[in-house]
Amino acid sequence: MSLTMDEKIKRINELYHLSQERPLTDEEKAEQDSLRRDYIISIRKNLSSQLESIKIKEPDGTIHKLTRKN
Repeated sequence: MSLTMDEKIKRINELYHLSQERPLTDEEKAEQDSLRRDYIISIRKNLSSQLESIKIKEPDGTIHKLTRKN
């Protein structure tokens, strides 16, 4: 069963609070790393899609779509 992003964030927070009480087990650390990695990937994808939807209107009236430059 795949977790939703809200469930993943909740679990990240649970693991963080648990780590404040006691050291995490190796399995919990691996789960935390995986969840954090998924969260970061999700944020990057979301930001990228938002930036790609931006259009810039030039003074001459032309409109350019914002694109990623590598």
